[in-house]
Amino acid sequence: MASIVEIHNLSYTYPSSDKPILNNINLTIERGSFVVLTGPSGCGKTTLCRCFNGLIPHFYGGKLEGDIIVSGLSVKEHPTSKLAEHVGFVFQSPENQLFALSVEKDIAFGLENLAMPREEMTKRVEWAMDMVGVRELRENAPYELSGGQQQRVAIACVLAMKPEIVVLDEPTSFLDPVSAKKLFEVIQMLNKELSLTIILVEHRLDLLSSYADRMIIMDEGAVKIDGAPRDILNSKDALSLGIGIPKVTRLYQMLKEDGVDLGVPPTSVEELVTQLRSKLRQ
Repeated sequence: MASIVEIHNLSYTYPSSDKPILNNINLTIERGSFVVLTGPSGCGKTTLCRCFNGLIPHFYGGKLEGDIIVSGLSVKEHPTSKLAEHVGFVFQSPENQLFALSVEKDIAFGLENLAMPREEMTKRVEWAMDMVGVRELRENAPYELSGGQQQRVAIACVLAMKPEIVVLDEPTSFLDPVSAKKLFEVIQMLNKELSLTIILVEHRLDLLSSYADRMIIMDEGAVKIDGAPRDILNSKDALSLGIGIPKVTRLYQMLKEDGVDLGVPPTSVEELVTQLRSKLRQ
């Protein structure tokens, strides 16, 4: 599978700091993959994501070393406006991304800045609303919406730009578990149906591990573990880094210690239940 993000020897230091927040990162992300980026608070996850669309170094400044190639474009050599055509960024708090008087106008805002013809703009806005299921909210003001609805609208704003990569920085921070699960389902649908490359920063691994096909764990500004979620979450290395191991993984490990081997580590409650039922039939 062709790569869409290539990072070589990346280190970065913010202007107000004398210590690098990112330390010699080498990473390749394949086109169409669903990647979860996690790790302890302050490990550099958000900073790394800011590199994908050029916010670093063009907006934040600081010292950037190494190379970042996104959709064939060098982040150092291309402005954020050009990189934004390829990378959509959904911020942790959707309220920071929504400011118009209606959902429809918010979704159209980016397209208006591109001076897109009105007919094409209308088609894209309608399509984006349908993709995330917010058409019935088109006339509502964003401040009237629930947290989950606001996140869907923020994703629609990004989708309307037709990016190849969507980066989401802890999009479920202010959502309850039910709303978070619904949002993950929408994100997975976009990944599968549109072949969008998803890079998602998240701590709530209980809900997310069954949706992603790759997990990257960072610590102290470096990539520590990289692989399939079910393998990583069941490893001693992940536990030692202090990330939130899903309860379903812990239960699997406890059963195995008691002599009940269910086979491959499950990534969801549903998968664990299926394994248990199969074991009971034997």
